Amino acid sequence: MAQDDCIFCRIIQGEMEAEILYQDEKVVAFKDVNPQAPVHILLVPVKHIPSLKDFTGSEFELVADIHEVAVKLAEEQGLASEGFRIVNNCGSKGGQTVNHVHFHLLGGRQLKWPPG
Repeated sequence: MAQDDCIFCRIIQGEMEAEILYQDEKVVAFKDVNPQAPVHILLVPVKHIPSLKDFTGSEFELVADIHEVAVKLAEEQGLASEGFRIVNNCGSKGGQTVNHVHFHLLGGRQLKWPPG
């Protein structure tokens, strides 16, 4: 179920513009408008789930689906051989700013550790 005030739900429904790189019945991936690396793609489930801590039962299969799409996009973006990072921020102290679970695919430069 989509949330009217959720920016990611609005992108998924086509109400807001985004550069969509992948879309199926479960997962949508699009370029981040404020990229933190040369490649910065957001991967979100079509179903509105506020954060990773809100997943239940079979919804955890979505995490595998999202990661499968992330690897596919990393290959398409030329990141697979050099490396990439997949990040999920959970809750305000974890850095989550949009309350629709999402994963960041980052690459194209040397990423540092710890991240922040």
